[in-house]
Amino acid sequence: MKIGQALKMALRSILGNKGRSVLTMLGIIIGIASVMMIVSTINGMNQKSLEQFEAMGTNRVEVSCYLYNGQDAFDSLYTYCNSLGSDLVLGITPTGYCSPTVVYGSKSTESMRKNEENMWNNWTGNESDMADVALPPSQYYGSDQYAICNNFELAAGRDISVLDIRNYNQVCVMGAKAARNFFNYADPVGQTIQVDGNNFTVIGVYKEKDSGSLWSADNMIVYPYSVSRLLSPGNDMNDFVVKAASAEATTEVISRLSGYLNGLTNNGQNGWGYAYSNNQYQESMTEQAGMMSLVLGGIAAISLLVGGIGIMNIMLVTVTERTREIGVRRAIGARRSSIVTQFLIEAGMLCGMGGIIGIAIGTVGTRIAGQLLVQMEIWPSAAITLGAFLLSVCLGIIFGIYPAAKASRLQPVEALRAD
Repeated sequence: MKIGQALKMALRSILGNKGRSVLTMLGIIIGIASVMMIVSTINGMNQKSLEQFEAMGTNRVEVSCYLYNGQDAFDSLYTYCNSLGSDLVLGITPTGYCSPTVVYGSKSTESMRKNEENMWNNWTGNESDMADVALPPSQYYGSDQYAICNNFELAAGRDISVLDIRNYNQVCVMGAKAARNFFNYADPVGQTIQVDGNNFTVIGVYKEKDSGSLWSADNMIVYPYSVSRLLSPGNDMNDFVVKAASAEATTEVISRLSGYLNGLTNNGQNGWGYAYSNNQYQESMTEQAGMMSLVLGGIAAISLLVGGIGIMNIMLVTVTERTREIGVRRAIGARRSSIVTQFLIEAGMLCGMGGIIGIAIGTVGTRIAGQLLVQMEIWPSAAITLGAFLLSVCLGIIFGIYPAAKASRLQPVEALRAD
């Protein structure tokens, strides 16, 4: 029997029993849709988390250090890290956070905080609806290497320099969203803002890298860390970021920094210090997401097993109904392989059609889950879609083997006698 003829016969058999075929496909439809939704949604959430890590900057080494004698550890760390060379370390900066009141004209962080309160009062659960709300910027102290360590690039003006730090210059660099919130679309470079009543000059603006997000990394202002004595007197900076040259260099940088911190703190007697990498968190998150996909996907795959058993059951019924037809074909010389091929094609087509419907439902479900869980568009990847279809067809073939073999073993004489 030709394959084309077998396909036509299989399609005719499926369409001839529409209700039974649809009910048989339900297990495959539910299973494929569930697996696609779970795997695609988890992958999308994992990708969203990785993008947030990348927005902050890759190959970052987080360092914390405190000395009991009150000495500032940053100068020592700055000198040591720069001595390691650019093949290991690209930069180091404090991550000190501050919250002074910033005013420019009629706009201020206080009015933006009121906007934030109103936003929460009118929160609809959809982040994209609030993306244009002017929220108060995050404010940091940084070194001349802040941009390198946090994956920022200049769009206009200049960055903080060593001289700004040494001379306690009252300057700042803004993220793209903070600049837009304060200055709309005017050029902020060279403008003066009031920071806790002190005049600060905007010397630069970073390129936008996190557009469309409500809590955007671009909504920030960074000051030279030396002005912390003016804006945050008595507030020590104990947390720092070191930018490693590569993912491979990160491990060695952590090892060297850990040894240096042990010496600086005299093995914990004069203070404490430790270093760790966000790369480790990324790897851990990826592993956890993979394990979650396997566990939840395995649970959803149980419905595929149930659907496969349903396919086997209905194919056995089909064999019984078509016993005389099989007998006639065997009597006129049809080979056993032709009978097996016909029933396997029918089982595979039945599951394949269920798989296509399940893929369509899973795609829609993935889009809905993406909007509800992470407020982003998630599409199943081509690999997942193709894999789901092939899985459905393979299930049909696997669970159709026994009915097909049973049909091929029927003796012509006995089959012709069947009612």
